[in-house]
Amino acid sequence: MRQITDAIAGGRLKPGDKLASHRDLSEQLVIAPLTVKKAYDELEALGYIETQRGRGTFVCASLPRTDPADQRDQLRETARKLLSQAYLAGLDFPAVLKILKDADREIIGGPIEDIAPPKPKEKAKA
Repeated sequence: MRQITDAIAGGRLKPGDKLASHRDLSEQLVIAPLTVKKAYDELEALGYIETQRGRGTFVCASLPRTDPADQRDQLRETARKLLSQAYLAGLDFPAVLKILKDADREIIGGPIEDIAPPKPKEKAKA
């Protein structure tokens, strides 16, 4: 779920992009197919993906939106928890900032090979 939501948030998966089937993805990630199916079901319930019978699973054309004020409040609370955990672990603010920058790079530029179906191979030209 995190890989897919990160790829959507980072723009690597766009509305209408097809995802790997839950069976193919489970083989690629070496996890149980039911685990991937449950994750897909939850992402579908949240409005991030949709399954089209006979066609496959796709990123939704219109992604769920929440109230910006609510999002800001949730982010503020999450930031407080993150800083509290970091300080308890002996990290200072610059260390936390580095962790956030690393996470940003992963979200914006991380690979999506695992969650997207493989591209068809081009036929060799004679």
